[in-house]
Amino acid sequence: MTISQLEKAQRFRALHERPGVFIIPNPWDIASTLLLKGMGYEAIATSSAASACAMGKRDGQLTRDEALNHAVMIVETTDLPVSADLERGFGDAPETVAETVRLAGTAGLVGCTIEDTTGDASHPIYDFELAVERITAAAESAKSFDFPFILTARAHSLMFPNPSLDEIIRRLQAFEKAGADVLFAPGLPDLNTVREVCASVTKPVNFMVGLKGRSFSVAELAAAGVKRISLATSLYRAAMTGFLTAIYEVKESGRFEFVENSVSTAELLRLMGA
Repeated sequence: MTISQLEKAQRFRALHERPGVFIIPNPWDIASTLLLKGMGYEAIATSSAASACAMGKRDGQLTRDEALNHAVMIVETTDLPVSADLERGFGDAPETVAETVRLAGTAGLVGCTIEDTTGDASHPIYDFELAVERITAAAESAKSFDFPFILTARAHSLMFPNPSLDEIIRRLQAFEKAGADVLFAPGLPDLNTVREVCASVTKPVNFMVGLKGRSFSVAELAAAGVKRISLATSLYRAAMTGFLTAIYEVKESGRFEFVENSVSTAELLRLMGA
């Protein structure tokens, strides 16, 4: 049975409304998507960095068409709700961000994230007023669909030098008022900060696992008030770490001990439902 976009969107919103925390892992191709579905996850999201790396590019180098086409590949692979990491919306102007969200919904996605980074190393974060205008435009576009589209707004100052937690909270609160459904500040350094951020807003908060020294357990994050946990590029990096470990072993020692600990193809296909 084919599940409609409306049904997927309703399921995705329900995950954000039910009690407790949920994990939204990030696949990068058809196989990883099928494996996550087979492992019982209820929703998935693209990662801009994992998507770009899988295509041999750096994070931020995909065009809007490339990012959306990659997301469509994921959407068409599974009946799970799929959200997309759409970086800064592929443009500075609020109108461009609104169009990106419109295209995301048209492509079959039921959610996306938009961040406040500029792509300009000399001025990496949008000024407050423009950042809010961009989320306002994104939210208006998201609300134009005939299904619930979950817009996540991201405040990225912690990923750059000299961040201000007060400014991050100020932005998240403004993004909430602008219509964002989920709030997200990558790089929160400790659980006390996580608690402070979660307490500062009324909408669900997404926490990003994947940064060394700044990744905490599901139980700890749930206790701190987190609703959704994304894994960013961590699964892709874990997969590539295994690949590189095997290749280095072959190249440097001429041995193949990695084979003894490898999952069988039959088991992979079983988990994929193939």
